[in-house]
Amino acid sequence: MAFVPFQLWGTALFQHAAQARLRHELQHALGPGATAAIPTSGAGTPTGLATHLAPETGAPPVGGPVGLLTIPKIGVSQVVVEGVGQAQLRGGPGHYPGTPLPGQPGNASIAGHRTTYAAPFADLNLLVPGDLVYVRTAQGLFRYSVARSLVVTPSDVAVLASAPSASTLTLTTCTPRFSAAQRLVVVAEFSGDSATGAPPPAPPGAPAPRAPTPAGASGLGGAGGSVLPIGVWALGVLTAVVVTRLAWVRTRPRWRWAVTILGATVIVGAVFLLFDAASQALPASF
Repeated sequence: MAFVPFQLWGTALFQHAAQARLRHELQHALGPGATAAIPTSGAGTPTGLATHLAPETGAPPVGGPVGLLTIPKIGVSQVVVEGVGQAQLRGGPGHYPGTPLPGQPGNASIAGHRTTYAAPFADLNLLVPGDLVYVRTAQGLFRYSVARSLVVTPSDVAVLASAPSASTLTLTTCTPRFSAAQRLVVVAEFSGDSATGAPPPAPPGAPAPRAPTPAGASGLGGAGGSVLPIGVWALGVLTAVVVTRLAWVRTRPRWRWAVTILGATVIVGAVFLLFDAASQALPASF
């Protein structure tokens, strides 16, 4: 029973700590104001928007900050991390390795949790065509407009492929909420002079673009971790309980309070680590 609230709220502690670190790193890389709220004019249009796509560059190292993702309608303001493995998505939305970075030609793709680890993509299903998505990177502030949503199987990585002359941002998460049965995919199109810097049209007869294979992921959002740590920490919890009980029985009555406090502390710590191991075994965008 305790595992359920741990999933819903306890895992958020890990995410908040990681986001604080990522924001600090992004602020250091991009300069003052990089992680501040997007400034808007009186008409509600953000200032400093990029009107052209940025040239292609290398991605940051896995685990490093990519940029700041902002979705005003659903209150998202999250630093995007490079990678979609369990370790990366514990810290925030993750950029699929092998896809372009946001603001560059092609289909930049990002995965995020929907139920656990502060659930940054919990309300992704509320986005409708016309809703705006912003990403601030080292190359500028880029605006996208939601074009469509769809539901696919977890293995359908074809939605990450880049189409010729298209400049899109694809967001993926588990669906329905509290389940990892399928994946919700939201596709947004770059709002700007998308022809500038976009990839040239494919020649007649050219093969269709291939979907990238995200590093460390067996499907959309990444695979869960090993179940071995669950067994290890379950054994640890059982051992702590048995040792505490034996110590309590063999201790003089006037000192049993100390054994109880010490034993309970060890047991609670082991249970916490058991829950964390179980969380990491779930699909990475659950």
